[in-house]
Formats: sequence, C-alpha cells, structure tokens
Amino acid sequence: MRLGLVGNPNVGKSLIFHQLTGIGVEVSNYPGTTVDLMKGNLCFKHEKLELVDLPGIYSLEGNSPEEVMVRTFIQEKEAEVLIAVLDATHLERNLYLFLQLAEFGKPLIAVLNIMDEAAKQGIEIDTAKLSSILGVEVIPVAAVTGMNVAEIIPAALFRARIPAVQVPYDHHIEAAIRSIQSVHPATRLQALQALQGIGTDPETNSLVEALGPEIEEMHRMTIVQIIAGNRHHRAEAIADLVSSDRGDAHPDSLDSLLTSRRSGPIILVAILLSILVSVFLIGSFIEEFLVGVFEMLVISPFSALPLDPLFRQLGLSLLLALQAGLGIALPFIFTFYFFISILEDSGYLTRAAFLADRAMHRLGMHGQGLVPLILGFGCNVPAIMGIRLLRTRRERVIASFLVSMVPCSARTVIVAGIVAVFIGLPAALSIYAITLGLVILTGLVLSRITPGEQYGMILELAPLRVPRIGNILSKSWYRIREFLFIAMPLLILASLVLGLLQYAGFFSLFQQWITPWSEAVLGLPGYATTALLFGILRKEMALETLVILAGTADLPSVMSLAQIYIFAVVSVLFIPCISTIGVLAKVVGARITLLVSLYTLILGLLIGAIINLVIV
Repeated sequence: MRLGLVGNPNVGKSLIFHQLTGIGVEVSNYPGTTVDLMKGNLCFKHEKLELVDLPGIYSLEGNSPEEVMVRTFIQEKEAEVLIAVLDATHLERNLYLFLQLAEFGKPLIAVLNIMDEAAKQGIEIDTAKLSSILGVEVIPVAAVTGMNVAEIIPAALFRARIPAVQVPYDHHIEAAIRSIQSVHPATRLQALQALQGIGTDPETNSLVEALGPEIEEMHRMTIVQIIAGNRHHRAEAIADLVSSDRGDAHPDSLDSLLTSRRSGPIILVAILLSILVSVFLIGSFIEEFLVGVFEMLVISPFSALPLDPLFRQLGLSLLLALQAGLGIALPFIFTFYFFISILEDSGYLTRAAFLADRAMHRLGMHGQGLVPLILGFGCNVPAIMGIRLLRTRRERVIASFLVSMVPCSARTVIVAGIVAVFIGLPAALSIYAITLGLVILTGLVLSRITPGEQYGMILELAPLRVPRIGNILSKSWYRIREFLFIAMPLLILASLVLGLLQYAGFFSLFQQWITPWSEAVLGLPGYATTALLFGILRKEMALETLVILAGTADLPSVMSLAQIYIFAVVSVLFIPCISTIGVLAKVVGARITLLVSLYTLILGLLIGAIINLVIV
C-alpha cells in the first residue's frame, strides 16, 4: 500500500517522513519529470507500506513542475491514501491547499503539525471541530518532539475517508460547471480544472473558451482569481471557526535583528565564516587522524606484503580510494551537514535565504541557492546534493555550474599548500578572487541563456527554535549515507581504473605526449599536467602526485613561481572530482554533467593559458 505526504513547504513533512521511515529511503525522479520524490518503506502490523514525500507546494492550480507533478500523482491514483500535513501556526493558508485536495475525492487524513509552536504563540485550535468541518480525522502533532507521530499510520490505514468539506463558489462559476456537465460528461473536478486553465480534456477546455470571457467581463477579474478568492474566503472562515488567539505571544526581537537589512547581512556573514572556519579546522584535524591511522594500520602493512605487481597496484588503488573517501565523508561532509542541520532546525536557514535573495536573483537563482554554494566551500559533493532543494530545473542547472566552480576544502589544500607557502598569502587570496569573479560572471551569463521561467520566491520564515541533537545527528547521518552509497563506489571504480592505467604505463606515455603542448600553452612541465589528471580522482591528489612526479616537495627547486601559481589556478578551476561528477549525474543528468565538465575543463585551461601569456 502506498501513502502520499502532501503539504506546503516548511510544514514538517520531511521530518515526519524520516521519523516514520527511518532507513530504506530512496530519492528518484517522478517519471517524465525532473522533480525528486523521496520514498521510504515501513512495516505496520506485518504489512509493508510505502510512504512518498511529495514536494512542498502552496496550491494545485499552478503550472510549476512541482505543482504539475503533485497534481498528476493524485489524479493518476499513485497513492491509496493522502496524508495532508498542515501548519497549525498558519492554518488559513494551509487550508487553501487542503480544500483543493478535497476536490479530488481521495481518502485523506489531516496532520495538524507544529502544535507546540502554535501553543507558544497563543494559538488554540479545536481539532474536533476542525475534523467535523473537514470530514476527515485531524491528528494534532508536534513532529520535533515526536508527539502523536505514531498515530499517523494507523489513522491513514483504518480511518482515512473522502473529505466532506466543499467550497461554495460564485454562482457564475457554479453555473459554468453545470453548463459544462450538461453538454459534456465531465466531473466537477474536470470542469473546475478546465475553468482554471489546467484541464487535460480538449472538449471541456473548448467549452470554457466560450463561457470564460463572459464571466470575466462581469467580475472584472479572471476566472482563476475568482476561484482562488472563493477558496481563500472558505479557508479563512474555517480557520476563524476553529482557532482562537489568546494574544499572549510576544514579538520576537531576535527575529527582527536577524532579518534586518542592516544587522542581518553582518550576522549572516559572521555565521557562515564561523561555520567555514570550524568545518575546515575540525575536518582537517579528523582527516589527518583518519588518514594517519589508515596509513599505519592498513596501507603500510599491505605495501609490505610480497604480492604480484598488478595485484599490489590494484590493491593499493583500492585502499587509497577508501582512504580518500573516508577522508572526505566523515571529516568534512558530516561536519558541514551537522552545522547546516543546526541552522536548518533552528529556523535560521530560511532567514539566510531571505537576506541573500536579491543578490542570488541576479545569478539566476533565489535565496535558497545560497545554501549549496556555502556547502561547496566544504565539499562539492554535499553541495550538489543540496541543489535538489531548489525549486526549478533552471535553478538546478545554473547551480550545478556554479557549485562545481566553488573552491572546496580539497582545492584549498592546493592553494594553501603551495601558493601560500611558496609565493605568499596575497597570491593565494588572488586565486579566490579570480574564482569568485568567474563564478559571478558565469552566473550572470547563465541567468540570461538558461531556458525556463524564473519564478519569484515565496518563502515562509520557519519559527526560531532550539535544535534537538537527536534530529541533527539523524539528519546528518542520512545525508552522509547518500554520499557513501553514491560517491564512494564511483571513487573506488575510478581509482581502480587509474591504477590499471598506471600499471600499464599509460601515464608515462601520456607525459611524453603532453609535454610539448603543456609547455607551449600553460608553461607547465609535462609531469605537472599529468598530475592534474589525478585531481579528477580527488582534488588534493593533484598536489600529492605533483610532488611524487617532481621527485621533491621543494617545488621551487624544479618549478618557477609562475608555474606553481598557474598549476594551482588550473587545479582549482579544472574538471570536478569523480565524486562530484557522479553526484551531478544523479541530480541533473548526464547531459548537464558533461556540459559542466567540458566548461570547467575549457575554463581552467583558458585561464591558465591567459595567466601564462601575461606573466611570461
């Protein structure tokens, strides 16, 4: 049996979903779309159930990819029962979506979430009265604390029913519905959808073309506006009947400070810098410890074994891939997600998106696009995973290019390890300035040439609350687990392939072939360009390989300072690592992944060649 979670954004659907399913979660595209669905399995009284977390939407009457997908999901009877999740602190707006769901005539239950916040704000809701008006069971829930979450599945299985509530539409709309049904065998829902311009039946749509202009002329507004107004009035009337405000809530002075145009950006920058520095310091410490332990307990003993050279090379490649994967996953990704989960559960992340919206809009995205860009400074892998949160395909495509260019911590190792050490801090900072400039320029260009509509941002500020450590750890583990299952296999496979190529002498031949071109275009010795290839496996491996191929860690003794600088710039802008490529393919598809790889390859070589011409 399949159950579907439906609701507005930020009503706690995902938290309820994770509490009910726990493990066994799968993220996939709805057939024929680019919209992600989260599916999870659970067992109740020996019956296997599938729970689907549908994208958060505000209505079912629009034409955004998410609205079309949810509407299709419901109409095609993809789920036997729908679970409508409502926000108790914004009941009227949430009832607007519920009234639309009711018109589909599907078995429903209503989950009234965030009851704890409603109580803090002095809002009281008569759930029994609300249940009587809607004609379905209403379960008061506080998902953050787990209150009544266990009651959701039994109610959905045994007590779900078709809602009794109806919207009394304007008499002209009701007359139009009757006229359509008298001429053509259409349901009330089909007639309403045709009147709103989202109908799929050609004959019904043609009838609306004849009726529509007259109705709009009489009301001096569109039919869509008339229907929406009727629904809003009905939602408002129901909310007034079942809820009351004690008036003992106090204005949140902290919220005013966080969202202020003066103090807000300063606080945002301070928080982001603090997270970046913390993740870098904590991640570097943990990574150094893990890599050292792995080297001492696994790699060194393996290297001492008397093995055939081929098996030695493959085994070493496998172990290095595991070492590299663990060095990314636990130190940087988990730590970064831990802090991001704190911001998310505290409610601050929506405020950060609000503050960044104006700037991000110029890059073709909305304020939510700030989150994956921030994640990218820690590691591009979780950042690419984060772009799934963006609303449209257009935004996800633009974000995939920009995030892939953000200098992650592995690229920082190269910049800090050779440029800052051998050339100086100003030279190292100039690389970040170049990269940031290219990210902004790329965003400005992509915002003008990427197909698709750019929608305005409708963003609800989640209530400020103290995060719960259990939820934070659970959320962080869920996200890092996705990396382990997607990126790690690709990392291991790529490492084995590179090991075979190295054993076969490919890199020696490649170095001989590439040297003339490398010296002419980039001004780099052949072994430096060969080292760039290892950066595809993991970015800082380009530096490690350069030291090995150069035969010394004292790079200024074998390379000029200009060559060291060019190598670092190209490494930062070059093709993303294999883990990022794998996740990109999963999130935006093979075609966009190929375009991102080609773009970064060309951009890195072009900027390196320009710097070579200018310096030399």
